[in-house]
This record gives sequence, C-alpha cells and structure tokens, in this order.
Amino acid sequence: MVINVLKLSRFIGSVISLLCLVLFLGGNASALAQSASSDGITPYLNRAIERVTEFTLDNGMKFIIMENHDAPVVSFVTYADVGGANEPDGKTGVAHFLEHLAFKGTTKIGTTNYEQEQETLNRLDQVFGQLKAAKKAGNEEEVKQLTETFEKVQVEAADYVQQNAFGRIVETAGGVNINATTSADATRYFYSFPSNKLELWMSLESERFLDPVFREFYKEQSIILEERRLRTENNPIGTMVEAFLDTAFTEHPYKRPTIGYNEDIRNLTREDIRDFFNIYYGPNNLTIAIVGDVQPEQVKQLAEVYFGRYEEKPAPPKVTEIEPKQEESREVTLKLASQPWYLEGYHVPALSHPDSAIYQVISTLLSSGRTSRLYKSLVEEQQVALVAQGFNGFPANKYPNLMLFYAQTSPNASIEDVATALSLEIERLKTEPVFEQELQRVKNQLRAGLLRSLDSNLGMGKALVEYEVKTGSWRNLFDQLQAIESVTSADIQRVAQATFIPENLTIGRILPKS
Repeated sequence: MVINVLKLSRFIGSVISLLCLVLFLGGNASALAQSASSDGITPYLNRAIERVTEFTLDNGMKFIIMENHDAPVVSFVTYADVGGANEPDGKTGVAHFLEHLAFKGTTKIGTTNYEQEQETLNRLDQVFGQLKAAKKAGNEEEVKQLTETFEKVQVEAADYVQQNAFGRIVETAGGVNINATTSADATRYFYSFPSNKLELWMSLESERFLDPVFREFYKEQSIILEERRLRTENNPIGTMVEAFLDTAFTEHPYKRPTIGYNEDIRNLTREDIRDFFNIYYGPNNLTIAIVGDVQPEQVKQLAEVYFGRYEEKPAPPKVTEIEPKQEESREVTLKLASQPWYLEGYHVPALSHPDSAIYQVISTLLSSGRTSRLYKSLVEEQQVALVAQGFNGFPANKYPNLMLFYAQTSPNASIEDVATALSLEIERLKTEPVFEQELQRVKNQLRAGLLRSLDSNLGMGKALVEYEVKTGSWRNLFDQLQAIESVTSADIQRVAQATFIPENLTIGRILPKS
C-alpha cells in the first residue's frame, strides 16, 4: 500500500499498481509455462481442474480448495467482495481503513484486558467527537484542552494493546507472507502455513472476522493520511492518476481513489468502520481459497466448525452506478514539479466480457516489455519517450474500466511528439492485420505469464477466487488460456476499431511546473 519512488517505468507502474489489480499477466515464464505449447495446454488444465473442490456453507460462505501435495505447505486467501467502489459518498477510504484494522486482533487477541480497554476506547471516541466539534466552532481554548485529554486517553488505550499479536501468532507457528490488499473491487487477506497448521488458520481467520476489535483507530488514521500524502499529494504521478480517473469517469465509483480523499479519511470514525464491516463482511460476501497440501474432506469439516459459527446476513448492496457512454474526448492537464508525462485511456468492458482475452492480447501487443510495439517505436526507433507502456483493467476490472497507456517524454521531444507517435501505433492496429508470427509471440507471452502466476499455491489461490467472484466461476480462469489462444488478427482489428476512437478517449498531461 505504501508507494516507493521508483525510476521511469517502475516508478509509474508502482503507483498505478496501488490503485488497481493487474490480473497475473506479467513476468517471464516458468519452465512449465515455457514448455506449455498450445497443444499441451489442455492436459495441464484438465489436471489442474481435477484437483479443485468447492463447497458452500449453509450461511453462504464459499470455499475453493485445490490440492497440491508437492510440499507440506498450504496458502489461504480470504476474499471480501468489497472495495473502494462500494463505499458511500463522503466515506471514501473506509474499505482500505478496515483492511488495516483487521490485523489489530479480537476481544481475546491483542489485548491485556478487553473490558477495561473497551471503556477506554469508547471514552477516546467521545473525546475525539468533542474535539471535532470544538474545531468546527473555532473554540481554540477548548480545542487545546480536548487535545491534551485526547492524547492522555490515547496513551491509556495503548497500555492495553499487545502490538501485532495476530501477526506474531502466525509467524511463531511458521506462517509466512501475511498481508492484505484493497482495490476498487475487493479486499484480500492472505498468508501461508505448514500444512499441519490448517486448524490453527481456521481458528485465527474465523475469529478475526467474527469478533474483531478495531483498536488503534487514530494511530492508523495518521498512518493512512501519511500514505496518501506520499502516494498522491507529494507524488506527481499519483496526483495525475487521481485527476485522470476523475476525468475519465463521470458516474461510476471507479472515479474515486481507493485510499480515499483526505477530508473523508479525517472524518471517518470507528463507528463508520463497524457499520461498513457489518454490511459487507457477512459470510455470503466472503469467498475463501485454500491451495496446498490439504484434504478437502478435512477442510470442509473444520470450515463447518469454525466458519459455520457466522450468522447468515442479508446480501450487501451492489454497485448500481453505470458509466454513461463517452460521447467526446476528455482532457486533464496538470503543471507539477515533474518531467513531462503523457497518458491515454480508453473505456473497455469488464473481465467477464466475451472479448476480455482480445483486450489482453492488444494490451500485451502494444505495451508489454521491450518487444512491444510502443517500446520499439517510441523508445528505440523514434526516441521520443524514455518509457512507453500500458495495461488493461485500470483501475480494476470487475466493472467496465480503462485500457491505459503512458509515456515519459525524452529530453529532446515534446508531449505532442509522444501523442503523435502513440496515435500512429494505435491506428496501425485498426488498419493493418497483425502478422501471425507476432500474434503467436504475444499469445506465448500471455500464456507464459499467466501460467507462471499460477505456479505457486498463493498465486493460484488468488487467481481462483478472483475469477470465481468476478466472472461467476473459477473455471473461467482456465478457459481464459484457451480464449487467448483463439484470438485472431481479425478479432484485434474489430475490437481496435470499436475501442480506439476519439469519442472514447481521455488524455492526461503532466507539464513541468517551471
């Protein structure tokens, strides 16, 4: 979640990756992926599918289990079908805030005396409310007194906290890679254990979302505000990304930043977090993937014992806003302390759309690596850009989204030079058939990247649950490999001609402030 300032393509790619989920399509191939020719895919897929078991508890919580007995380890992914797009107006950032607080423990984990801690937390919330009111009224003397009281009570509350108790239990038992992410579409919690710790995971994870205590709220509020300052307010690319989304989308909540707006983050309360949790973290909105050295029968038995305790809840509200069809090109230009950057975005369908594989092929053809058309043309041949890349599924892909391209201008070129060069490459897709040799190379690259992402328990777990929730079935993950292989040059021209038109275009420019 915290952004590190990187150079060139890594720099902008890291910023954008915080705002969206890139669906396991990058990277070099593993040995398995490299050897998987189009003829060899089907047996691999069939073997993978045969190892998957699924079941749903009576309360609506779904489990997807994939057996892999190669090593005595198992990875777990808890997928909450809620992200930034589900947040109420005025409370942006609440999904990400909740993710932070989900590691703070329960009434039994993370506290030395919960009854006394609870009283202190309630008093802390009360003082904070009074402090906000005093600030709004402009009563400086009262603000000063309440600030002192607030800090004193916060110290008292901290005395009851056992820092990182949840994480320490996991690590002491041999757990690794404990982490979580929040996107516009979803919130994911994951880590791995030795396979003999299956029941420990069941106990810990079920308690975490059955009996959470959102302690250290105000401490995390300050941390999140600092994240936002680093990611957006003091970061030219982050600033542009936020402005770009707000321009490209007019109605859909994809227009809002997942981390939230500054004012909204400051005004969130523990009660807001609790209300959001109660609505969106019911068992029917949680899907769990378990991949590794497990027996499905044992998983089901333990799941019924531990997660079967969850009470059934009403289905949470869905995102109902539909982005209107864009009728004319849009632009946003910012003058910032930065080198010049140029961005183009085009509206594209959701991951579940039948043409999803075609969009993935187009994105890879244009902008994936040093063999891509944008890199070879803009960076190597014309030398108008230092970086020229892009990807599909921005800022997320459960709903219709954007295909985004971006470039940093070279010292001897202008924004206009980059825009012209990029437009020519996009126009080629509409007017010139892609040669079979180039198309096959792109397919191999996509297939290899996807297979490599599945070459670990955790990667497979993330992908299975992602496709289950977003497309209706985990099986579509494997169907996507076949769909990629079926893409033709005519498909690319058809989609390009319908997508890359001025009426569907949003342009972003970063110009040097000086």
